[in-house]
Parts: sequence; structure tokens; C-alpha cells
Amino acid sequence: MNKLVAALIAGLFATSVFAQAPAPVAAPATPAVVKAEAKASSANTKSVTAEAKTDVKADASVDKAVTKAEAKKAKAHAKSAKAKAEAKHDVASAAPADKTKAEAKADMTTAKADVKAEKTGIKADEKADKVKVEAGADKTKAKSETATVKAEGKADVKAATVK
Repeated sequence: MNKLVAALIAGLFATSVFAQAPAPVAAPATPAVVKAEAKASSANTKSVTAEAKTDVKADASVDKAVTKAEAKKAKAHAKSAKAKAEAKHDVASAAPADKTKAEAKADMTTAKADVKAEKTGIKADEKADKVKVEAGADKTKAKSETATVKAEGKADVKAATVK
């Protein structure tokens, strides 16, 4: 029985060795293929560099827009606070008979200052958001251009291989 099992296992190994396909022989690269690969590599490098440059530029413009929006909002809130302080001062310095009228005027001034500060903040944020959207579009465009260049390079190498 042991001899039978040994013979079967030996036969299995022998058939598996003969059943394997020979390793494919790599065709030597032609000068056209080498040139196409070099050209594709160079184009890929340039497009990746351009994409990175666009990304950095877009990020910088977004940062600048956000900083500018924050500064505008801070300035608007400071202006609002100043208007509120002046209104409180007017109430404090008003004659006792005119106190209620001065308080009503101060309340109106405070409300107007708050609304104006909010509107300024909204407009500043809106501008910053527009810059963010444009930056995102620029990044996406650069990324698709890079993908196109890579695909063209692969196609050129493939075409040179066929020749």
C-alpha cells in the first residue's frame, strides 16, 4: 500500500512539472518603445508638477480669502460695538425727561448695528465661499488634465509597442 501511495504521489509531481507553461520570453524593447516611454514619463512628471502647483495656488487663494473675510467680519463687529457704546453713552447723558426716547433710539441703533454687522459677515463669507468653489474647480481641472496626459502616454507606449 505504501508503494502504491508513493507511486501515485510521484506521478502527481511528475505530471505537474510537465503541465506548467514555459515562462514567457520578454521581447527586447525597441528604440521607439523606449522613446515613447521616456516621452510619457516626462509628460507625466510635468503634468503632476503643474497639478501640484495649481493645488498650492488654489489653497493659497482660499486661505487669503478666508483671512480677508475674517478681517471684514471683525471690523464690522468692532464698528457695531462702537455704535452700541455711543448709543449707551447717549442714554446715560440724556436728561431724565428724554430718557425713554433716548433708550428707544439706542435700541434702534443697536439693532441696526447688529444687522449691518451680520450682513457684512454674510457677504464676506459668501465671497470666501466663491473662492473656495473656484479653487476646487481648478484642482479638479488640473487633476483631470494629469489623468489625460497619463492616459495619452500609455496609449503612445502601446502604439509604439505594436509597430
